[in-house]
Amino acid sequence: MTVFEAAVPTAASQDPLLALCIDLGAEMPQAVRLQRLVDLLRAQFGCGAVALLRLQEEQLRPVAVNGLVSDALGRRFAVAQHPRLAAILARHEVTCFEHDSTLPDPYDGLLDTLVGEPLPVHDCMGVALHLEGRPWGVLTLDALTTGTFGPAARARLAQCVPVAEAVVRVARLEQELRTLRMAATAPGVGAAGEAGASSSARRAGEVEVVGESPALSRLLHELSVVATSELPVLLLGETGVGKELFARLVHQGSPRRTRPLVHVNCAALPESLAESELFGHVRGAFSGAVSDRPGRFEAAEGGTLFLDEVGELPLAVQAKLLRTLQNGEIQRLGADRPRSVNVRVIAATNRNLREQVASGAFRADLYHRLSVYPVPIPPLRERGNDVLLLAGRFLELNRARLGLRSLRLSPDAQAALRRYPWPGNVRELEHVISRAALKALSRGADATAIVTLEAGLLDLDALDAPATAAPAAASAAPAVPPAATTLRDAVDACQRQAIDAALRRHGGNWAQAARALEVDASNLHKLARRLGLKD
Repeated sequence: MTVFEAAVPTAASQDPLLALCIDLGAEMPQAVRLQRLVDLLRAQFGCGAVALLRLQEEQLRPVAVNGLVSDALGRRFAVAQHPRLAAILARHEVTCFEHDSTLPDPYDGLLDTLVGEPLPVHDCMGVALHLEGRPWGVLTLDALTTGTFGPAARARLAQCVPVAEAVVRVARLEQELRTLRMAATAPGVGAAGEAGASSSARRAGEVEVVGESPALSRLLHELSVVATSELPVLLLGETGVGKELFARLVHQGSPRRTRPLVHVNCAALPESLAESELFGHVRGAFSGAVSDRPGRFEAAEGGTLFLDEVGELPLAVQAKLLRTLQNGEIQRLGADRPRSVNVRVIAATNRNLREQVASGAFRADLYHRLSVYPVPIPPLRERGNDVLLLAGRFLELNRARLGLRSLRLSPDAQAALRRYPWPGNVRELEHVISRAALKALSRGADATAIVTLEAGLLDLDALDAPATAAPAAASAAPAVPPAATTLRDAVDACQRQAIDAALRRHGGNWAQAARALEVDASNLHKLARRLGLKD
């Protein structure tokens, strides 16, 4: 070993710029490279937190953080709502904010302190990063101690900017190269095959999936493979896992991405009109058909038709759907001649279609046609820390919606979110966070202070009660709903219990549950969506 080779590790451990330069010559995953950047900068500046945020559609998305709470990576900071971030992004030099700045700090209460207290940020500086002459994002440094970022620290950050931009550029090029290699070794996997740890939108208008768990990464890779094919896709998953979101992801990764994606909620179609809605009708086909009307298949011509809750389709309509999948033809209700259509079908269900086939409620031939490529979507309880990333997304949305300075979770609330089984999955999580934020305000929380959501505000024990109750409870007298802050909360709790009990009695069949509850099926679906019981 030469003197120079022996000296490099020591020098690199003392100088983060040299360490980052050495990293540029090594191959590593994008997420690891960007995380190493913020880790080294935090060690160099001795501050409370460092964050690297990517600019996407007027929002700044954290891609690597050190020193912020667990949900920070899931948050999205709208530039227009955060004047400090907007000021940093608008300048080419280092921007520093004094401790008495009147501009609100986006990280107030979000620094991951040992005591768990919601402390405000006292010192902040940041700089915009540019790639190829265009704004790429921002690098921010925050501290709880006033005076951390003096003139020397600002000058040092300015020196770090070219290296930080080089790190980002190399990470992007490596990701593009990895995608090209994947396309070369696995035909049919194109640019949509990128399923990195951040799982985020990459082009304007693209679907964004929040999460970085192995289960989600595997799902995204699988969807990227099937997206470029013309095969029907059957999305399988519990209520609230986001089947519509993943259907949009498949469509956007397909060659049909520039054509329409038409969504049909099969469960909400009245049985008497389902055929007309899907395939259209001609004038005079039935009472009230005063003119020709194209159906959803024709509306999706050249694109994708998403059949949500396909298990709810009447058997007569299932037969016509099978013919369309086999021959690429539809026949409007009352018409004499078929029409050719060029449509890809993506179907979704939270039902066990195998059991429905066995019971005769679903056609076996249609099931086999739709399930050419079945894709199970993992429930939220199997996605590990993704629950906190998603919670961060909903916290920031509610902070902006309610006009709060800062909205955060207490450590106990974070632990409660991890423990809860989430029978309603992501949709339920969204409602839990929104309801807790409203409760905090109704109980006197100061909108100008750092609002912390404690575990009690989440009411997760109350929500879990119907799922863990003894089976005999369904036939016993109606349970008393958990204590609610308002009459509306109490009514919602009773409605959830009634719908849940009816679904259990009828094996998850929404149509039978609607008849048992003596309500219209479409109204039941609307109510269930409002209550967070289904997508």
